[in-house]
Amino acid sequence: MREFKSKAFWRAVLAELVGMTLFIFLSIAAAIGHPSAPGQEVKVSLAFGLAIATLAQSLGHISGAHLNPAVTLGMLASCQISVFRAVAYVVAQLLGSSLASGILYGARPATTAELGLNKLSGITPSQGVGIELLATFQLVLCVIAVTDKRRRDVTGSAPLAIGLSVCLGHLAAISYTGCGINPARTFGPAMILNDFTDHWVYWVGPMCGGVAAALVYDFLLSPKFDDFPERMRVLVSGPVGDYDVNGANDASTMEMAPK
Repeated sequence: MREFKSKAFWRAVLAELVGMTLFIFLSIAAAIGHPSAPGQEVKVSLAFGLAIATLAQSLGHISGAHLNPAVTLGMLASCQISVFRAVAYVVAQLLGSSLASGILYGARPATTAELGLNKLSGITPSQGVGIELLATFQLVLCVIAVTDKRRRDVTGSAPLAIGLSVCLGHLAAISYTGCGINPARTFGPAMILNDFTDHWVYWVGPMCGGVAAALVYDFLLSPKFDDFPERMRVLVSGPVGDYDVNGANDASTMEMAPK
C-alpha cells in the first residue's frame, strides 16, 4: 500500500511507459530503415545500445530505467524491487512497446513491410532459447554488477556500460534470432502485426537468462547473505524509506547508477 499510494511510484511507472515508447520507436525505426544497406547489423546494434544508454541516463533517477521485463525480473530475483513494482513495470513496458510499434506502423513508408519483428534465422526454437538466454544473461549481469551498492570501483558511466552490453548482445545474436533479449521489444511488433510465430522463445530465453544472472551474481560471484532478511522484506513490500505516501521524490530509487 505504501507504493500504491506513492506519487513517486506512479511517476516511476510512467517513466517506464514513456521510456519504453521512445526506446522502441528509436530502435525499430533504425531497424526498418533501409534494411538491406551495408552494415545494417552494426547500425541496428548501435541504435539499440545508444537508445538504452541515453534513456537510462535520462530516466534512471525516476524508475531505474529497466525498459526490459527481463531486467525487471532480474531485479526482482535479486530482491531489489517489490513484486507489485515488478508487475506494474512489466505492464507499462508492454504498453509502451505496443504504442511505439503502432506509431511506427502508421508512420512507415508504403514501400516498407517490416516492423522489426523478431524471427529465427536458420536455427531451431530450442537453439533460439539458448542464444536469447545467454545474450540476456550478460546484459542483466552487467546491470546488476554496475549498480551493486557495495562497489566503489565503478568510476565510469553505468548507463553507458549497460548500453554497450545491449549493443554487444545484438552484435552476437542479431544474425540468429534478430536479438530479442527484451520480451517487451518483441511483443510490440508481434502485437501490431498479429504474428506470434515462435514468440515464446523471446520470453522463455530472456526471462530465464535474467533470473539466472541475478542468482549467479548474488549467490555465487558476489554473495551477500548477511542482508537476506532485509532483501526479502523488499521483495514483499518495497524498500523502506524509498517512497513517501505524500509523493516526495527520493534519489535513492535510482538503480542505473553506481551507489
